[in-house]
Amino acid sequence: MWTLLARSRRGCYCYRRQLLLPGTRGYAQRLPAIGTQDGAAELPAAARPLPATDAMGSIRRIILKCKAELVALKKCEPGFHPSLAIVQAGDGDMAEVKKMAEEVGLHVVQVHLRAETAAKEIVNEIMKLNEDPKIHGLVLPLSLVSDEALNAVNPEKDVDGITDVNLGRLVRGNLSECFVPPAVSAVMELLDQADLLTLGRKVLIIGEGGSREAALQKLVQMEGMVAVSCLWQSSNIAELVNQTDVVVVTSPAPDGRRDDWLRADSTIIAYDLPAFSSRSGCQDFQHDDPGPSHDEIGLLTVALQIKNTVESSTRWLKQQQHKRWNLQLLRLHTISPVPSDIEISRAQTPKPISLLAKEIGLHPTEIEAYGRNKAKVKLSLLDRLKNQEEGKYVLVAGITPTPLGEGKSTVTIGLVQALGAHLGVNAFACVRQPSQGPTFGVKGGAAGGGYSQVIPMEEFNLHLTGDIHAITAANNLLAAAIDARMLHEAAQSDQALYNRLVPNVNGERHFSAIQLARLARLGIEAKEPRSLTPAEIAKFVRLDIDPSTVTWQRVIDTNDRFLRKITIGQSNTEKGFIREAQFDIAVASEIMAILALTDSLADMKNRLGKIVVANDRKGQPVTAEDLGVSGALAVLMKDAIKPTLMQTLEGTPVFVHAGPFANIAHGNSSVLADKLALKLVGNEGFVVTEAGFGADIGMEKFFNIKCRASGLQPDVVVLVATIRALKMHGGGPNVSAGKPLAKEYTEENLPLVADGCCNLQKQIQIAQLFGIPVVVAVNIFTTDTKAEIELVCDIAKGSGAYDAVPCDHWAAGGRGAVQLAQAVSKAADQKSSFRYLYDLQMPIVEKIRTIAQEVYGAEDIELSPRAQSKVDLYTSQGFGELPICMAKTHLSLSHQSERKGVPTGFILPIQDVRASIGAGFIYPLVGTMSTMPGLPTRPCFYDIDLDSETEQVRGLF
Repeated sequence: MWTLLARSRRGCYCYRRQLLLPGTRGYAQRLPAIGTQDGAAELPAAARPLPATDAMGSIRRIILKCKAELVALKKCEPGFHPSLAIVQAGDGDMAEVKKMAEEVGLHVVQVHLRAETAAKEIVNEIMKLNEDPKIHGLVLPLSLVSDEALNAVNPEKDVDGITDVNLGRLVRGNLSECFVPPAVSAVMELLDQADLLTLGRKVLIIGEGGSREAALQKLVQMEGMVAVSCLWQSSNIAELVNQTDVVVVTSPAPDGRRDDWLRADSTIIAYDLPAFSSRSGCQDFQHDDPGPSHDEIGLLTVALQIKNTVESSTRWLKQQQHKRWNLQLLRLHTISPVPSDIEISRAQTPKPISLLAKEIGLHPTEIEAYGRNKAKVKLSLLDRLKNQEEGKYVLVAGITPTPLGEGKSTVTIGLVQALGAHLGVNAFACVRQPSQGPTFGVKGGAAGGGYSQVIPMEEFNLHLTGDIHAITAANNLLAAAIDARMLHEAAQSDQALYNRLVPNVNGERHFSAIQLARLARLGIEAKEPRSLTPAEIAKFVRLDIDPSTVTWQRVIDTNDRFLRKITIGQSNTEKGFIREAQFDIAVASEIMAILALTDSLADMKNRLGKIVVANDRKGQPVTAEDLGVSGALAVLMKDAIKPTLMQTLEGTPVFVHAGPFANIAHGNSSVLADKLALKLVGNEGFVVTEAGFGADIGMEKFFNIKCRASGLQPDVVVLVATIRALKMHGGGPNVSAGKPLAKEYTEENLPLVADGCCNLQKQIQIAQLFGIPVVVAVNIFTTDTKAEIELVCDIAKGSGAYDAVPCDHWAAGGRGAVQLAQAVSKAADQKSSFRYLYDLQMPIVEKIRTIAQEVYGAEDIELSPRAQSKVDLYTSQGFGELPICMAKTHLSLSHQSERKGVPTGFILPIQDVRASIGAGFIYPLVGTMSTMPGLPTRPCFYDIDLDSETEQVRGLF
């Protein structure tokens, strides 16, 4: 007699033992014979007792265990709601899986496709589900399981265990990282219940020889049994059956196949592959009444798919938890003398950006690669890590800049290399993208320097991922919209304007979404274009811009002094509409400041709409939203909002994002980059970001503007100084480009150093105004003496710095900044009392005065009549409670660039006041500030060249 433990719902095999819930009696049921439609083979009266199984009991145990696990997960993560996605071809009854999932606490998402859906469409649907962070399990019907579709499934969501990756993991025995196919697990469960998992027992697997058969064979072998597979077409099936103890049939027998291969005492487990199907008249799996039950393996398979989905959810949550990165570090081969920056960069081979992304916990679907060395990171990461604790936040600032340079970018990168590559701490650098104006002008690149830089430095300094170009396009689209609107309003009647703004298309007229928003702002309730009154039409179509108040300028990312003042509209086609205008450098655009301060795509879109470009003739602000262009601006900026991931010379991660200047804007990298990095490093990690120019400029704006926008608070300020720069602040001779340094800068001069430390002491005091501990980093050069370095460190610590240390990262990489990293780590554990310098409710003039006196050391401020009138205007327009972004020279604490050290007794002149309403600040202009740099006599581009054979860039620094 042969024994059938279970059968498929299709009814194509001989006999089965009907399994009922505990407390009910089993009975025999006549079924069709193999290979026939309605065979009449009957269970012999002398049939021996069948091995006992309790499939329904297993289902209940699985469901209850899964339910308990999800309850525990949700207790730790209250907002966690995992889902199982099932792609269906045609209609199907999902009652079984929905009931099980509902009891467990899983949400089921059904994706309905036509049976004839093309493979590409199927793959597209799979990719969408792969990228959905709420989906933790994905099941495909057999009719859709092509190789292309099957392997498009993210292995971490493949709860059916059918992808090549999962099968490979299983075959290697890595059960902790794979998903066992549920139908295979169901077979193993039944074998276990029937006490058939016995060492040395022989199992024959008959079927199609696919992934499930391979998985089953591996699991059987792992139990110490002998597993043999064969196809239905095999001629020796009967011989193999005679040599085995258990037969597992994994697919229907072909038509016409006789049952002469069966052995009288064989134990057979038969199952078909479809997991989800329901028959009318079947009992619910939770019922305890006697009667026909669902197909055992089908129901058990469903329960095991639920189990795999819960396991997938558990693994996903564990991945979100903080863990120390296992970075593949890049070894430095330092040489002396230190080669040029581009030679050092080119000598190091960056690891693939996809590898770095994986190392720091990014999922493949969360990055968009731009070649091999850089990638955009999607903002969905913030949602995935929303419950992750944040790391320590470190700001790098400097003393008042000099032509000799202080090396803030180099310190930023060296510090991160020290933390990540030498102390084994999760550490992220967040730096600004450099403008191509200075890169080809006089300053050069901004990737750091020496053995502490971002690589590849030529990609970093040139184009990167096109963010600045996107800003240029958006900025100039808005500028074009302003002039075009003024031209068309001047040349057309109200009705003509209305007919063009709300055109008749195929006999119908509709307002666009942005036009409906304008109607709402104007208080016009009508939504139907034909229902507006003439007065409402005039109000709607007329912005009535006063050309003399236009503040929005065109931009270009090139230093070009001849664009500082231009005349536009001189073509005859512009009908005499001529006005003076100008170009600014692209990074001076308010859109750059918006990019740096926004915290989401929705916030950026809102800020873009709020940009005030001019006033109307009644003195009311005209915005980008009034012009109807804000949606288009958001479209141009939708990719630029994603930070770019790169790496340092030692293989630690860097975010490059946004690049506003610090003298004419707020001078900090993006809020989004900082927030993403703080989540990725975890609560024991560090994020190091840089503020432009001196602490009086970039750091003050970081605290009063950026921290207000982000809600973040820094833990430590690193204040960078050099012996040479301090000597200049102490009264050292002027420095001219291209000329040798005076001996005061190359020989020991302790009095000059001591005198110059007044500027360092002032910058420490400025940082202390905000209640943050300060660590001074003395960026050493070969000409610095031990006595000079010790003197600076002693003065710094005596002036209130938590610590002051020398660092040699330029020549030694991260190893040269280990002492700095240790000091920063200790300082970050100190209790801070962060506070803003001023209250936003203070009048604009008082906020300006507070910055001038407390930060710069001015005796007072003096507003020009123009500046005072602007203050009055912005206050009347409701902008009086915005923070202040001072636009002043970065070369002195005062408005006079030649005054080094710590000037006193000066009156700070405010020549003009402007507003960046979208960015969210008022910016006073101190003295004469240019927003378009010019090229020097000998620009950097003289040294920049391209090797036409290797395509390598030469001459960048």
